[in-house]
Amino acid sequence: MEQVHYIHELPGQAGIAAPLSLAGRPFTPGKKARVHILALGDVGMTMLIGLRLLGAADIACIGICDLNENNLRRLEIEINQIRYPFAGQGDGPVLPPVYMVTEDQLFDCDVFIFCASKGVPPLSAKGDVRMAQLEANKGLIGHFAGLARKAAYGGLVCIVSDPVDPLCAAFLDASGVQPWQIQGYGLGVMNARACYYAEQDERMAHYLKEGRAFGPHGEDLVIADRIDGYDDALSRELTRKVVEANYVVRNLGYKPYIAPALSSAALSILLTLEGRWHYGSVYLGDRDRGAFLGVRSRYTDEGLVYEDRSLPKALYDRIAYAYLRLCELR
Repeated sequence: MEQVHYIHELPGQAGIAAPLSLAGRPFTPGKKARVHILALGDVGMTMLIGLRLLGAADIACIGICDLNENNLRRLEIEINQIRYPFAGQGDGPVLPPVYMVTEDQLFDCDVFIFCASKGVPPLSAKGDVRMAQLEANKGLIGHFAGLARKAAYGGLVCIVSDPVDPLCAAFLDASGVQPWQIQGYGLGVMNARACYYAEQDERMAHYLKEGRAFGPHGEDLVIADRIDGYDDALSRELTRKVVEANYVVRNLGYKPYIAPALSSAALSILLTLEGRWHYGSVYLGDRDRGAFLGVRSRYTDEGLVYEDRSLPKALYDRIAYAYLRLCELR
């Protein structure tokens, strides 16, 4: 029988006391969350629209912060004008109000979403453009992590900017918050892209019901066509299609931000608040030597839990490689 492994057996996992639990929950279940968003560029603005439209049951209000004051004023006006015509009369939900916040007010909330980015690569850039942003965005995230430390922030930190997984680790190192307070939101769209391609190829159609995504939002992504009966060659083929989906849109002359802003960010953050399964990057390993890795996870009454099924060795080896590479980037 083929040897099997588990996520909690990744190298350096001795620092986690309970393999399936990361101990805490940074928000109150059943209570509508106060959400603050930093940076309202293409991704932040699209995510904001998704949260406003879909967040009535889970979000009390949305604060927005950006260097461009005119953009902030415009969004405060326009987003608050998205509403059901008779919501105040009991016909349709009342959508969460949007208001402007200053940098000093950013961490007076339950959920902080980091969408800031510095030095976004041009459309002509080649290769994995996410990694080109790492050093520039590390400086940004260090500044705001310092604000979180000063505020003794106890809520949920959602990292949306690229590269998601290393930036989660950078925020952890600079902020003093607990690892289970931070999640990265980049894997949701990779799963969605895998579904898109699986719908177009009968050989991959079973991914829609049986597939899984693991790892970073980038070239070391791991797409598994299924866990039981895993096909390594087919999974690698589907992984390649998903990784290159970014380039396909860029080659058409557009930045591929719509699906990430909604599948990775808005939808996945709402699932997080509802305590439902979603794709997010969670911290694995010792405090000083681990990394954030994208897995299927959820918050329960016991804390943050991730899926830890037995894995074929070929699949485990792919995930372990991605994890160790993320550890090296820290």
